Amino acid sequence: MKVIIVEDEIAASENLTYLLKEIDTSIEVVTVLDSVKSAINYFSKSIDADLVLMDIHLADGISFEIFDQVAIDIPVIFTTAFDQYAVRAFKVNSIDYLLKPIDEEELSEALTKFKNQKKPVEVSNNQIEGILTLLKIQSEQFKTTYLVRTHDELKPILTENIAILYIDTGIIKAITFDNKMYTIDSKLEDVEAELNPKYFYRVNRQIILQKKAVENIKFYFNGKLVINTKPIFKERIVVSKAKATAFKNWMNS
Repeated sequence: MKVIIVEDEIAASENLTYLLKEIDTSIEVVTVLDSVKSAINYFSKSIDADLVLMDIHLADGISFEIFDQVAIDIPVIFTTAFDQYAVRAFKVNSIDYLLKPIDEEELSEALTKFKNQKKPVEVSNNQIEGILTLLKIQSEQFKTTYLVRTHDELKPILTENIAILYIDTGIIKAITFDNKMYTIDSKLEDVEAELNPKYFYRVNRQIILQKKAVENIKFYFNGKLVINTKPIFKERIVVSKAKATAFKNWMNS
């Protein structure tokens, strides 16, 4: 089987290539495309491939823009970091998907489904328009700013500037990349739901980290992990054995 990967994150494309080889050594990754522009140029020519694995968000736009410019006449499996609600909508639209971070078993099942199809899945304009609408709604649901109290005023804090969120005696505190601390009037469960899972991950019951805040990851006893962050957190951040694989996959996506 010949596969084309459309993915703008090097670590994610390398991980996907590795998983494909783990599942079937005969799979050949023909090429990796990292942008809408490069994909349009590539698919404008005659191609020899059986399947496309395509990330939805690319550095220069949304991958559905590719279909506006060129016709892709081979099956496409989309990858997405969206939550289960959004993923169910993709399934309703009859387009296959993989939820990031990509799991080897789910990838294997998707490949099996592809091999058993009697005819290729075609992406219609109506499906693309419906999913573009879904993408817009979903992206608008994620928090971009928290309004926090500082002394006698309210100050907006961009979520992209938040490195660590944690519970301290029942109060949610946010540490920014410039090592300033703010209090957020909410519950950690609600904050977790409000943040984009592509960039934020709840590593344990007390802490949510932004991906850019992870300095390094060290192996701990019994399959656990210890995360060192920048800025430095006051306590040891431990990821349980049960969550270790999912966390590493998220970091590698």
